[in-house]
Amino acid sequence: MKADKKRIIGFAVALVGAAMMAFGVADNEHREVFEKAVRICLECIGIG
Repeated sequence: MKADKKRIIGFAVALVGAAMMAFGVADNEHREVFEKAVRICLECIGIG
């Protein structure tokens, strides 16, 4: 019984995570994250 609950909870968490990723991609958040990552990287090497 305990293993079944863990499996169900794990599946539910994975499903919620996948749904959040889908909403983020649909809202073009991946572009914003990429732009911020590029800015941080350029600041670290002293160009930006």
